[in-house]
Amino acid sequence: MREELAGTVLGFDFGERRIGVALGETLLGIAHPLITIDTLVTDERFAAIANLLAEWKPVALIVGLPTHADGTPHNMTRLATKFSNRLKARYGLPVFLVDERYTSEVAESMLNDAGLRGRKQKPALDQVAAQAILQSWFEGVGERA
Repeated sequence: MREELAGTVLGFDFGERRIGVALGETLLGIAHPLITIDTLVTDERFAAIANLLAEWKPVALIVGLPTHADGTPHNMTRLATKFSNRLKARYGLPVFLVDERYTSEVAESMLNDAGLRGRKQKPALDQVAAQAILQSWFEGVGERA
């Protein structure tokens, strides 16, 4: 399915408090951190997402699917799946789920390499995790929600 899509895609690292967002182009296959949506209010979250969709006009949305290390689901798996279903229903775009195991560790390592450590990582961690999720999708990991 990736081969059929051409254009901008947005990747999401879903959290109960924060949603990291990354941006990429299917032609280049390179993801970049974009923004962190930091609110508990559902309407505010979807308003921010709607603004991003209006600005970037993506052809698809990619959502990280959290699981335990052994791949079994947990509560955040259910919440991320619900989030992906809501994106699909609201915006009518293709939505893909990507295994996000270890993306937070990858994001933390990337930020360490960039010289950001400890508390300095917090503002960027979720969007860099979204970048890792989106990059995984570019590399062929994922399925349609």
